[in-house]
Amino acid sequence: MTSLIPAVTKTDLEGSIPLLGKGKVRDVYALGEDQLLFVATDRISAYDVVMENGVPEKGKLLTALSEFWFREVLSDICPNHLISTSVPEKLSKYKDQLEGRSQIVRKLKVLPIEAIVRGYLSGSAWKEYQKKGTIHGIEVPKGLRESEKLEKPLFTPSTKAEQGEHDENIHPSQAAAHIGENGEKYAKRIEELALALYTKARDYAAERGIIIADTKFEFGVDENGEVVLVDEVLTPDSSRFWPADKYEVGKSQDSYDKQYLRDWLTSTGVAGKEGILMPQEVVDETAAKYKEAYELLTGKKWGSS
Repeated sequence: MTSLIPAVTKTDLEGSIPLLGKGKVRDVYALGEDQLLFVATDRISAYDVVMENGVPEKGKLLTALSEFWFREVLSDICPNHLISTSVPEKLSKYKDQLEGRSQIVRKLKVLPIEAIVRGYLSGSAWKEYQKKGTIHGIEVPKGLRESEKLEKPLFTPSTKAEQGEHDENIHPSQAAAHIGENGEKYAKRIEELALALYTKARDYAAERGIIIADTKFEFGVDENGEVVLVDEVLTPDSSRFWPADKYEVGKSQDSYDKQYLRDWLTSTGVAGKEGILMPQEVVDETAAKYKEAYELLTGKKWGSS
């Protein structure tokens, strides 16, 4: 069913607070000296390209799901950057843009690494394995099939590219050099945390009928040198969620994430091209999958208080 709610694909706070940058999904504003305002729009990207149109309420869903993981599931593993999801009082006149989409977060030094954890062989890892028999240069057993569960989860980092550029998969041993100062210490810590976070989330989701095939975490460092979980966490944008009851080794899987969009882009020959307008069917199907994932994981009906 087509949504009557318009997609919010950009924000405009009319200079009320400084705009620091626009990511593929989030607009980031300065909120005083030590806080930031993250606003999750309804933009959606695939193959590192942002689509021309958005998915209504996607940003609200991402914000709610991240808050759920931050506060209710993962807070015992490491600190995170989230302060509040309320709209700042001084920005109340922009509630139509901000409500449900906002994270007020601690301003931290963000480490320049995507901390990817893979529990199953899929995506770019499957492509590399087919060609070289490795995953991010890591030697793994021969004879693995697409979507097969790995013997143990792998930390498979990538570089963080600027918008319009492509992230580069790297071997874990290269992470320290990309981090720079105190690279060895921080690379080891984010590997430990990423694996612990993935393992807890994987087990939690498995009890609710979802396989988390892989996911991406981002980390920052606070004023005391402590590593802190930042950005979004375990959303359909940053993870591959598969329905456990349909899982079958040896092929690509049905999913609750952007795979429906990726498959459409690939089948129509426009994957990686700019200026793509998604047809309504793709918008609706993607929205439905995101909502189903939210409801299964949180146990809450989307849109209910």
